[in-house]
Amino acid sequence: MWLYIMASGWNGTLYVGITNSLSRRIGEHREGKGSEFVRKYGVIHPVYAEKFMSIRDAIEQEKRVKRWRRDRKIALIEAGNPTWRDLYDTIHLD
Repeated sequence: MWLYIMASGWNGTLYVGITNSLSRRIGEHREGKGSEFVRKYGVIHPVYAEKFMSIRDAIEQEKRVKRWRRDRKIALIEAGNPTWRDLYDTIHLD
């Protein structure tokens, strides 16, 4: 299971989700087949991904991160991706 954060661009709109296939789900978002929120705000750039061994742990972390204020989410992204690089080309390893 994966927790991921998508962005519309540097310091842009954020979307937090979980999936069992990161490359498939990111592809869906990029093709406009993701959530309505993602389509509306152009949130197509994966900027953070974290793998979990259990679905329960992934869901718990997703709920936690969704409750965080924006500045804490940004800190999480920038700890591993300070330039907000689009990680799409690096995530084909589900």
